Amino acid sequence: MEEKFMKEALKEAQKAYDKLEVPVGAVIVKDGKIIARAYNQKEEKNDTTNHAEILAIKKASKKLGSWRLLDCDMYVTLEPCSMCAGALIQSRIRKVYIGADDEKTGACGTKLNLLEDYDFNHKVEIQRGVLKEECENIMKKFFKELRKIKKQNNNQ
Repeated sequence: MEEKFMKEALKEAQKAYDKLEVPVGAVIVKDGKIIARAYNQKEEKNDTTNHAEILAIKKASKKLGSWRLLDCDMYVTLEPCSMCAGALIQSRIRKVYIGADDEKTGACGTKLNLLEDYDFNHKVEIQRGVLKEECENIMKKFFKELRKIKKQNNNQ
């Protein structure tokens, strides 16, 4: 079941990739059904807060008519940053399924762990490594391609 939903998050990541956005995708699931899906749109919208997780939370909240996403789980291709980990806590997401670790800004266990190391009013469960290789590969491919594009632009 986890792989099925992570594959949907990867489809969202591909949408970001196709728009030269960092390829992160997220889906939110309630009662075995996807209720929200999103991908990074920082570049497209010129908004630092337009991470896939934040956008998915906004869509799920609108769909449910509540900011409390009780009994909802998020599947995200890259480990959430501190902003997104905080949003997971605030929105009362039950569990987050993570594809790839984020060595630079991961706030769910790699750099720090906002979800488990602090005594907040809500605990979000974590499961790491769901389709890890596929999630890592889309990131590696994206940044390799981005470096190539930048090099070509610098040579012109």
